Amino acid sequence: MNQLKKEPFEDINVNGARIRLVGTAHVSQASTDFVIEQIEKGSYDCVAVELCASRCQQLIEPEAVENMDLFEIIKKKKVLALAVMLAMSAFQQRIAQKFRIEPGSELKAAIQSAAEKNIPFELIDRDVGVTFGRFFGTVSWWERLQIFGEICAGIVSRDDPSKEEIESLKSGDLLEQVISGLSKTAPQIHNVLISERDRYMALKLSMLAYQRKEIIAVVGAGHLSGMIEALKEPVEDPDRLIRELEKKPESKKWPRLIPFFVLALIFGGFFLGFQRSPALGMAILGEWVLINGGLSALGVIIASGHPLTVLTAFFAAPITSLNPTIGAGMVTGLVEAWIRKPTVADFAQLKQDSVTFSGWRGNRVSRTFLVFILSSFGSAVGTYVAGFRIFGKLFS
Repeated sequence: MNQLKKEPFEDINVNGARIRLVGTAHVSQASTDFVIEQIEKGSYDCVAVELCASRCQQLIEPEAVENMDLFEIIKKKKVLALAVMLAMSAFQQRIAQKFRIEPGSELKAAIQSAAEKNIPFELIDRDVGVTFGRFFGTVSWWERLQIFGEICAGIVSRDDPSKEEIESLKSGDLLEQVISGLSKTAPQIHNVLISERDRYMALKLSMLAYQRKEIIAVVGAGHLSGMIEALKEPVEDPDRLIRELEKKPESKKWPRLIPFFVLALIFGGFFLGFQRSPALGMAILGEWVLINGGLSALGVIIASGHPLTVLTAFFAAPITSLNPTIGAGMVTGLVEAWIRKPTVADFAQLKQDSVTFSGWRGNRVSRTFLVFILSSFGSAVGTYVAGFRIFGKLFS
């Protein structure tokens, strides 16, 4: 791998075209300057960037977030994926605030430089919604919560990375170390978020190489080695492989049956309790409501939800927990968004407010996300805790 001014890059010949892969740190002024210099001095006929259409819009038109339909996001159950994206963006934002550089500025600079020289640019990354869909489809709920907890811990951490550490991201070593740490929690995260995207972007470049002769591709340093390896492998049908990488993986059938099994046990507990005596049945039912509803309501309180949303969680969670198709978070999220309708200012300040936990609770958009997630988590914990309590009463 070559380096100019300490910036990692690699020149590869693919399908008759020369591709220069440039590895960057997404919060580095040195990376931004190098990308601009390369495009201005080079004779490229295509600029490829590590972005998909939605991420490109967020980067080039940040005000587009103001048009986000919060109700649709909740109804389509995209809250967790968006919350994770926001948390990861917040971590970059916190670093960027210290070093006074916009996250992803080198990608934005690549697009702007291409436009100034009338060079076509291509978005080669997989759609972020597809990536998170594939990821969440391969891990358990417990692993999702662990990963979200680690990301949140990174947000509230007061330890600022040094400038040397940020610049060392371009070598790929520190980034790979971070990814490896997350992989211990969920091995699938490295495959879906890194390895699959390495292959996807390499396939996109392979197809571009049939149409262009001189391509510069700007990607994160953590993708550089994987893409180099993928580009050197012969590929017969890249279009088919791309379609496969865009599919949502089929989940195993038996984990989907667990909620129904748990519900069958709980309904059985209610039935046995009332059969033995009405007093025992009412005691069991009361514990179910208090534990399940109480923990869900506690989640809303932690998220600084509206008092009416707290009451909604308390009364809705015991009911929604008996229907696996409707979660408590969907109900509480819709209620919170209806009572406290987000303003244009909330959407405009979303990235800045998501840097701190107090900001998450203060912004009406991110607070709705927290209400959805924490009330769902409280209800899920309450279902198992109450279930054990019910059977403890029945068989003690």
